[in-house]
Amino acid sequence: MRDLVGAAALAAAAWIVPASAAELPIFDAHVHYSHDAVESLPPKAAAALLRQAGVKRALVSSSNDDGTQKLLAEAPDIVIPELRPYRTRADTAGWTRDPGIVAYVEERLAKYRYVAIGEFHLYGADADLPVPRRMVELARKHGLMLHAHSDADAVERLYAQWREARILWAHAGFERPEKVREMLARYPTLVADLAFRTDHASGGKPAPEWRALFIEFPDRFMVGTDTYVPERWHFVPEHARWSREWLADLPPDVAERIAWKNGEALFGAAWAGKR
Repeated sequence: MRDLVGAAALAAAAWIVPASAAELPIFDAHVHYSHDAVESLPPKAAAALLRQAGVKRALVSSSNDDGTQKLLAEAPDIVIPELRPYRTRADTAGWTRDPGIVAYVEERLAKYRYVAIGEFHLYGADADLPVPRRMVELARKHGLMLHAHSDADAVERLYAQWREARILWAHAGFERPEKVREMLARYPTLVADLAFRTDHASGGKPAPEWRALFIEFPDRFMVGTDTYVPERWHFVPEHARWSREWLADLPPDVAERIAWKNGEALFGAAWAGKR
């Protein structure tokens, strides 16, 4: 299966036309390159896929962190690394109660540089457990953003722990636009990625309620593919193409911000400083 996935992704890369200077660049704010993706799609092929899709930059994490470091070494002009607090994908479910996660995060932070911790899965009152609290303390110490796959309750609890936190809300919490608006209005440093959701646009146009949100908060959204399994990698070019279609229906300055300028503003300078 993994060989087939790699072959499919390489085949897709072979016929995708590289983005021209006139095409909207993409900052993909939700890319995973975990161990099984590394095995099926080597770093050189993964980097080629990102380039041919016109991805200007990608916020990359992995389970474990080795995948991120390998892709960073192959494509340092594209990859901006974040630290996922998972040693394996199995940590997704139980990491909030596993003290070993703290040791792992501390070890990686001592060895490498990152712009964020995440993407991590955290819901409700679990945000107040000792392990997530320590992760927030480490993010504060190292000046890192938090990339949270969380419900609104957990996001609020994270801000209660650290009022100055900068949070990238994965998938915009899978919340309805009215709830997203409420959260963005309440927390000025909250930003949302739109990864793995399609309700915000169809037929090359943003949905009306989302369009209003993008116009009101043009500097608070980013696009993302979410390559959470290897099979998702072959969607990177298709997702970039689809994103350009609906972004083109927005005012040009808003489209550029959501497509890549917000990501560059949030992470580009931060990464340049850390390197």
